[in-house]
Amino acid sequence: MSYSVRIDTDASTFFADRDLKSRRIIRAHLKDLETDPYPGKAGDKELLNLPDGVKIYRLHIGRTFTAYYEIVGKIVYVNEILTIEQAHKKYKRL
Repeated sequence: MSYSVRIDTDASTFFADRDLKSRRIIRAHLKDLETDPYPGKAGDKELLNLPDGVKIYRLHIGRTFTAYYEIVGKIVYVNEILTIEQAHKKYKRL
């Protein structure tokens, strides 16, 4: 099954502000979402059940970045990419 990955403006801006190596690493992890966006045996993806029944997925990218995304049909919407520190502050270790 193949999914289309779409990156939100804020996530795109964060991505563009990174150095070449970081962009390459982020791009490779986001590309993996095209084939399998759901959590599995590998511990880098996780489903977060937020209040009001909202389902957000978290993707750990190395030990440096975290991407938050939603899956709607065959489309993966990457809403946010943050550093690990930013993610912990914003989401209080969900």
